[in-house]
Amino acid sequence: MSANALQRREVVAAILRQRGDALVITGLGSPTWDACAAGDDVRNFYLWGGMGGAPMIGLGLALAQPQRRVLVLTGDGEMLMGVGSLATIGVQRPANLSIVVLDNEHYGETGMQATHTGAGVDLAAIAKASLFAETATLRTQADLQAFIPKLYASQGPVFASVKVSTDKVPMTLPLRDGTHIKNRFREALLGPEAFK
Repeated sequence: MSANALQRREVVAAILRQRGDALVITGLGSPTWDACAAGDDVRNFYLWGGMGGAPMIGLGLALAQPQRRVLVLTGDGEMLMGVGSLATIGVQRPANLSIVVLDNEHYGETGMQATHTGAGVDLAAIAKASLFAETATLRTQADLQAFIPKLYASQGPVFASVKVSTDKVPMTLPLRDGTHIKNRFREALLGPEAFK
């Protein structure tokens, strides 16, 4: 059992309850399962592979759709793999992009090996040094509740590392058909008339 008190699934549900019309990109593994458990939505783009790619997909979407809020939900292992993306995002300064890292300080998909965040690497500090407009490390329910509105309303890019426990929760799998996920997301974003 992790020393971190926040429960990952509850954190994601709380964040997504306030999403409004935000578009959500999920990193592989737990962020995808948790977003689906909170309620499958055609505005969710689930990644089933490409570890490290969620933040950059979020950046591309945020630049292409500046009028829509884009939220990336990913894990600490994936963020560490793609940590250089924070500098690119910071330089691009998308006002509508928020990134939430569910940080359990372990690589959940490969056997629960410890990540560098458990040894003190501070992802929020890296985001801040990468020119993110707003950054935080969230450790308590009060921290989380105070920060959630910033994910959807603050001038971005916004970054939050949420320290969550390693407690196991039942797996909730969304669609696994990549073509179908892509098509339903595109239709939700652009409308059915865009495909006629």
